[in-house]
Amino acid sequence: MSAGAHQFSTTESFLCGGLAACIAVTVSNPAEVAKTRLQLQGELVKGGGLKVYNNAFDAMIKTWRNEGIRGMQRGLGVAIPLNGSRLSFYEPFRRTINGAFGWSSTDQIPITSLVAGAASGVVGAVIGNPLFLIKARMQAYSPALPIGTQRHYKNSFDALTTIWRTEGIRGYLRGMDAAILRTAMGSSVQLPTYNWTKNQLVGHAILPGDSVWTFLASSAVSGVCVCLVMQPADTALTRMYNQPTTKLPDGRVVGALYKSPIDCLWRTLKTEGVLGWYKGSLAHFLRITPHTIITLTMNDVIRNLYKDFTWGKSYV
Repeated sequence: MSAGAHQFSTTESFLCGGLAACIAVTVSNPAEVAKTRLQLQGELVKGGGLKVYNNAFDAMIKTWRNEGIRGMQRGLGVAIPLNGSRLSFYEPFRRTINGAFGWSSTDQIPITSLVAGAASGVVGAVIGNPLFLIKARMQAYSPALPIGTQRHYKNSFDALTTIWRTEGIRGYLRGMDAAILRTAMGSSVQLPTYNWTKNQLVGHAILPGDSVWTFLASSAVSGVCVCLVMQPADTALTRMYNQPTTKLPDGRVVGALYKSPIDCLWRTLKTEGVLGWYKGSLAHFLRITPHTIITLTMNDVIRNLYKDFTWGKSYV
């Protein structure tokens, strides 16, 4: 690091990463709405049952025709703070772990990147679980073509109060184990594969480090890897969030279909086969790949713009 160089602070990294993720989720949310509905279609029905949506594109077209932009962007108000906070934790975690082992905070070390990615995902999942729950239920709701259990919340505040009144504190924690599994898997792959690909492209002089094409290529590889790794866990999470509930004699409100993510995956496998785990996989790809490309590309772009507009500092 050169004399007088200024390293991005935790707050600066948090804000730059958060803004990048907020931009990305606005673009990718329609595909996530389609993914959620496809994952719930034919739930625990042998042979798949009646198909309302034929594929990801059909789901988005029908949602647009029947519900308009509001239907396409269901859950967006919840998704923005969730995605913004999750990426924001990554850089502070990675630098802290590097420092604990005596490595430079600027070094991109695969193992620390993987651990930081998983840790940031877990923290985001634990803190944001009530909002993840609300987002899934909002995206599943369709007044025109209902799929799965339907819950109509007027807004996020109405969702929070309704869950508290009908399900109690346990309602906010519903599906947290599946959220940790899903998010840790995705986050542990997303940022490390992005950084590794970028370093390979730049290190072998294939593309320059400040090229948009470098950001796009690295993000595309990362998006594909994330989609392949996390799809079964993502399907389990969607179903656990949206499952109907039942009240036990002792007053506890529990999920009526699944006890845990492993139970969900097993029951899905028995009734729908392994393809049941991959329902909505194309929509997932259409969501996660552009989301990853935009998030990580915009993160680099925003950081570079921030450096350009911060006079008197040399950033690393």
